[in-house]
Parts: sequence; structure tokens; C-alpha cells
Amino acid sequence: MKLGKPQRQHRIARLLEANAVTSQAQLVSMLADDGVVATQTTVSRDLEELGAVKVRIPGGETVYALPELPTKQVAPEDHLRRVLGEWVVEVAHSANLVVLRTPPGSAHVVGSAIDRSGVDGVIGTVAGDDTVLVVAAEDPGGAVLSERLAILAGTNGQAEVGSRVSSADGPVPDGPVTDGPVTDGPVTDGPAVGSGVRPGVDSAMDAASDSEMDGAR
Repeated sequence: MKLGKPQRQHRIARLLEANAVTSQAQLVSMLADDGVVATQTTVSRDLEELGAVKVRIPGGETVYALPELPTKQVAPEDHLRRVLGEWVVEVAHSANLVVLRTPPGSAHVVGSAIDRSGVDGVIGTVAGDDTVLVVAAEDPGGAVLSERLAILAGTNGQAEVGSRVSSADGPVPDGPVTDGPVTDGPVTDGPAVGSGVRPGVDSAMDAASDSEMDGAR
């Protein structure tokens, strides 16, 4: 099966943590064993984006590994912007909590990036599979932190679903708009509704007027 980049990179990270992977070809084979289809070119790009490096292990063999930032080292904001922009699809908040939605298997990447970024007002994060819960301090609070993270992720300009659309003639009503079918019936030459013509009454008046004119002749 083919996976999206976030899911595939998550699989690669897990394989590197649990196995001694010495080559990209070996990694492609291990992914195939898990049912994941990926070319060596794709795997090479994934390793670069994940920041994987070759390290020497006891015995002299070199394997791929994912370096971790020291706990006191702050990741640059550009790194956080790239991670949020690539993997955060929705930002919401309630009270002092901010919820970030990601594709399946990507939440831990986002949570780790926030933890290491040193964003003001973040007490901590909890990452699941596709959701990151960010706990905000009372100052600035959830609303402000949510907006800040949304700007970094580039999601703050998205229109809300269900927002009311307005036109030059005023707001569009909430009720359903029905486009009734056009009938194929014959077109009649009868008077238009609301034209002021009274069928029968006006016809009788016209007949009486014609009779008077005939008598005058």
C-alpha cells in the first residue's frame, strides 16, 4: 500500500528506532515487509527531511539514526513553522486548551516540535495519533495561543464552514433554495398575473363599446 508522507515518515522513524538500518535499500525492503510501497528516491528524501544521520555502533557498523535535540536546546522558529505548516490541518481552542489536528500518525512530530520550540505560554503538550492537545498558561490563554499557532501553521486565513454569505442585496436566507423544474407546457397568450386585466369583465365592456360605436354609424 502507498502511504502519505507523514504516515510513511512515521513508519521510517519507528523502524530506525527499533532496528539497525545500514542502507536505504534495506529500509525500502523493511517498508515492503510492512506492506508499504516506497522507492529508494522517496526514502532518501524522507531520511533527509527527518534529519537522519549515519552513526557508528559497537562493532564498527554504521546505521541510520534520528538525533534528538538536547532538552535545554530550543529549536528555531523556522523549524516549528515548517512542521506546523506541513502537518497541522486544523486549529481549535476551548478555555486554556488548544487542539491541533494532523494527518494520522503525525501528532507526535508536531507535539515534539512545540515542546522544543520554546513558544511563550505553552505549559505542555499531549500527542495522540492525529491530535495534539496544547495546554496554555492563563496568560496569554487558549485563544491567543491558538491564533499564534494558527498563524505559524498558515491555517488562520481559512473560511469557516457554514459561514453566512452576503450579496449586494443583503444576506442570503438560511432556507433552502429550490430551483423548480421548467415546465414544457404550451405558452398561453392570457393576461399576466397582476397586470390589472380582468378576464370576462373587461371583455364585456369592450363588446358594449363596440356596439355603441356601430349604432353611432
